[in-house]
Amino acid sequence: METETVEKNYSPLADRVVAALRTVYDPEIPVNVYDLGLIYRIAGRDQGLLEIDMTLTAPGCPVASEMVNQVENAAAGIEGVRHVKVTLVFDPPWDTSKMSEEAKLELNLL
Repeated sequence: METETVEKNYSPLADRVVAALRTVYDPEIPVNVYDLGLIYRIAGRDQGLLEIDMTLTAPGCPVASEMVNQVENAAAGIEGVRHVKVTLVFDPPWDTSKMSEEAKLELNLL
């Protein structure tokens, strides 16, 4: 079962969130976290709350907390967002099928 990446019921905000997340890069892979498929869910809530579920390419990633902080900071800079809650999840496990076509091309996986 594929994970829905973005809840589209707030698409103006979704576009800004995706653009912000594309500025955060995995330190070991030269691709942003969104196109790598590490962002599993983005949900806008009342009162300017933004919830993001993300994963890592490997559960034992040594920079896990740094990446979570970078995602939180990127999203927090968006107009109208007052609080960001980033949750690290590992189900379903990440694999290369979650990457965008652009990311796969960039990494010569196509």
